[in-house]
Amino acid sequence: MNSDRTAGQWKQIKGSIKEQWGKLTDDDISRLEGHSEQLAGRLQEKYGIAREEAERQAREFRTRNNWH
Repeated sequence: MNSDRTAGQWKQIKGSIKEQWGKLTDDDISRLEGHSEQLAGRLQEKYGIAREEAERQAREFRTRNNWH
C-alpha cells in the first residue's frame, strides 16, 4: 500500500513540474525521481537562470508540493 501511495504522489509531483517548467522533458523529470535536490540543476540547464534563482524556485516548489 505504501508503494502505491508513493507512486501516486510522484505522479502528482511530475504533473506539477510539467505545468510549472514546460521545457523539462519527461526524461529530465524521470531522472529527478528520488532526487529532488537535482531540480535546481535541471532548471539552470534548461532555462539558463542563475544558480541562486534556480535554487529558490526549486526550494519553493519542493516546499509547496511537500517533495523532500
